[in-house]
This record gives sequence, structure tokens and C-alpha cells, in this order.
Amino acid sequence: MRHRKSFNHLGRKTAHRKAMLSNMATSLVLHKRINTTIAKAKALKKYVEPLITKAKDDSTHARRVVFRYLQSKEAVTELFREISGKIGDRPGGYTRILKTGHRLGDNADMCIIELVDYNENLLASKSETKAKSTRRRRGAKKTTNETAEVVEKVEAIEEVEVKADETAVVEAEKVEVKEDEKPIEGEKKEE
Repeated sequence: MRHRKSFNHLGRKTAHRKAMLSNMATSLVLHKRINTTIAKAKALKKYVEPLITKAKDDSTHARRVVFRYLQSKEAVTELFREISGKIGDRPGGYTRILKTGHRLGDNADMCIIELVDYNENLLASKSETKAKSTRRRRGAKKTTNETAEVVEKVEAIEEVEVKADETAVVEAEKVEVKEDEKPIEGEKKEE
């Protein structure tokens, strides 16, 4: 049972677990994505995201704190130069876990953990799908220039339809009035 265990120990002693997470975090920073099990990826996410947040403040103290966890000068340099510049305005959620199925040998759940801002394929596909989106919902409306133009066109079409309906009703009333004025055969006109 895992009563009152606040994190996954990953079946390792403390020193082994810390060394493994440090190595995985270094690989993630240098290569931007790594292939691992889901349990290790979740533990790595908790380990590396505070370090990326710390890298937003480029000071000597922040570099020393991050170096204490990563133990690699190359990884610290990459984190503070490249990654912190790219994720500067992101408020959190720097990593993404993509499940890839099961490992052939032991059937372990495998995944890819990657830095969110470095997957150009996914970013490009998201921008394309957002441009094509026609989903409608209730609630607060977000109007852009395109939607404002579409709304104006729809309103103009509705106005034309309403005017056409009004003219059809007026013409129908005129026809009814004219039919009422005609005398029916065999009746005399009242004067």
C-alpha cells in the first residue's frame, strides 16, 4: 500500500533516484525530448519544471541552484540561454507527456516527454486547426475581424429577407383587398 507516500519512489533508493532524475533532466534539456516510462516521466515533470521556472531569472544564484540539481554545465547553459528565452512568457506547463504504447519486453507503459515549445510539428498543426475551426458554443463570444465580418454579412442577409417578407405580406394584403372589392355574380352593389 502507498499510504502517505507523497511521491513515487520508483523502486529505488534515494541516491539512485536523485541521480536518475538528474540524468533524465539533463537529457531532456539537451535533447528537448526523451523516451521513457510514464511513471518516470511524471516524476521527471515534477523535478524539471521548477528548474525551468528558476531559469527565467538569469542570476548567479539561480544558476548555482539549478546546477546543484542538473550537475552539467552544458545543460545549465542551454537552459538559461535557449530554453528560458523561448518559454519566457509561459506561466507553467513546460513539458508534455505523449503516450506511445507498451514496451515489448516487459509491457511497461511507454511515453515521450518533451518541452512544449520545441515541437514544431505539433505547433504548426495546432495553428492550422485553429484557422479552420467552425465550432460554436454558448457563453462569452470572442469576436475577431473575420467573425465580425461574417456577423455583418449574416445581419445584412437577414435584413434583406425581412424586407422581402414584409413586401410579400403587403402584396398579399392588397390582393385580398382587391378580391373583396369585386362584386360576386348575382349580388348588387350597395351604395
